[in-house]
Amino acid sequence: MPDSPRKGWRVLAAALRNRKTAIMLVLGFSAGLPYTLLLGTLNAWLAEARVDLTTIGILSWIGLAYSFKFLWSPLVDRIRPPILGRLGRRRGWLLGCQASLALAFLVLACIDPRLGIGWFALVAVLAAFASATQDVVVDAWRIDVADAQAPLELLSTVYQFGYRIAALVGGALALVFAARVGWDTVYMSMGVLMAATIAATLAAPDTEAPPRHGATILEPGLVSPRTRAIGLALVGAGWGWAIWTLGAFMVRILMAPPGAVDRPNAGDFVKFTGPWIVVATVVLPAVVAAWLQRRRSEDAPSRPAEAPRDRPLQRAADHSFAALIQPLGELVGRLRWGALVVLGLILSYRLCDSIWGPFAFPFYLDELRYTHDEVAFASKVFGVVMTIAGIALGGVLFAWLGRMPTLLLGAVVAAGSNLLYADLAVGGPFLDAFARLTGIEALAGYAGVSPRMVRLMMAISGENIAGGLAGAAFIAYLSTIASRRHSAVQYALLSSLTFLVGSLGRGALGEAIEVHGYAPVFRFTAALGLVAVVFCLLEWVRDRRRPPPEDDAA
Repeated sequence: MPDSPRKGWRVLAAALRNRKTAIMLVLGFSAGLPYTLLLGTLNAWLAEARVDLTTIGILSWIGLAYSFKFLWSPLVDRIRPPILGRLGRRRGWLLGCQASLALAFLVLACIDPRLGIGWFALVAVLAAFASATQDVVVDAWRIDVADAQAPLELLSTVYQFGYRIAALVGGALALVFAARVGWDTVYMSMGVLMAATIAATLAAPDTEAPPRHGATILEPGLVSPRTRAIGLALVGAGWGWAIWTLGAFMVRILMAPPGAVDRPNAGDFVKFTGPWIVVATVVLPAVVAAWLQRRRSEDAPSRPAEAPRDRPLQRAADHSFAALIQPLGELVGRLRWGALVVLGLILSYRLCDSIWGPFAFPFYLDELRYTHDEVAFASKVFGVVMTIAGIALGGVLFAWLGRMPTLLLGAVVAAGSNLLYADLAVGGPFLDAFARLTGIEALAGYAGVSPRMVRLMMAISGENIAGGLAGAAFIAYLSTIASRRHSAVQYALLSSLTFLVGSLGRGALGEAIEVHGYAPVFRFTAALGLVAVVFCLLEWVRDRRRPPPEDDAA
């Protein structure tokens, strides 16, 4: 009889009894720590340093490195890093990333963000790319070393366990320590922790690269090399322009002092340039994919089989085709015009909660004047429990109500949760009334929790439960949209697009908060969530009229 899945502390006990799982635990910690420090805790430091919200929103664009790491993942998979490559194809990359991250945190600790935000941002950007690259290598290592003694399921669970420990250390613990020793000491300590994870990398086993079997874009029946080259050039030009435009604007706005007459306007950038970035990174690849699908149908009867090649340039082209065009081509070919609704839903579903994420700590600490300890408990401890409850609720509703009702409900509650923060921003009259009416305030009083703290915990509870429910529903939806043939790359691409629009709008949202205050902006983000509700309704109609074929749905 097979062993039952290990849970809770049994995972930790299992990890400590096996070399590979013990290393996986440390690597999970190594992956989770920089993500938490760069995309969450860093904003608390910036808020305390009185960095303006526009800059905080723009700096949050470093999170796009995590969303689009699949673009350079094959280079990491196939190329050994110089010098460090002698340690192995996985260990060399891991050691380089971990050493870079440790150094980055030490350098950040030496920079005052009030006086050197440009250099501070540059180090944070480099750290985000190193962290995203480390994620790619850790995921590959986990798959490589799995065996009967350390199966992939156990390694994945141990990885998540280490990741969650890192989230607590880099989130709640960092906030608590920052109130006592300062942010520079906190980040210096985190740099030392990152350096310590190198020991696990040095002890990790490595594997040889599997033999390559040629390029998948040279399958019989595909379009001609010239047609593929045109499509890849168009998509590459679109992505290159988008990345260059984002980077150039980020540099310009971070280098200009706040209040300067010639400082770029983030709102204008989002309004006039943001839509073109979406066109270049989503619409253009989808159109090119549809065009190639059509040419494939036309060329298939006359295209002979081609001999496989193994040239570096050909492999790069093969990856670009397989990572971007092939998954979108299959999606557009299968869903036809329905792909417009699907892509609209993907781009908008997590918009109203992802767009304001970088401003959470500034809101709690700077605007509402909660202490570091209060925010650490409410957001990083109590809030995590509420997120888990939301995920569990989403799973139950998915089984009970079905896919589309749960997806629609997730969009509604995610948008509505922003109204809780709008109420919190004006003193929490409705939150207080609800707490008194339900007896929550009295019950909390017996536990010694103040009404002010109850107000914060209720707002965070509502937002995290809604986010957990919506996240679970959305992941399940993406899993049913992805095809069996392209499940991995299609899911990675579609899930990456989820945060694109929200990330683009953060600079403009920071400007709006500085001008109008938090409450009106929270009401606006709640209204923005209605876009996802509309797309859910359209997708529900499309799904009922034209369900995906059973032999192709994942």
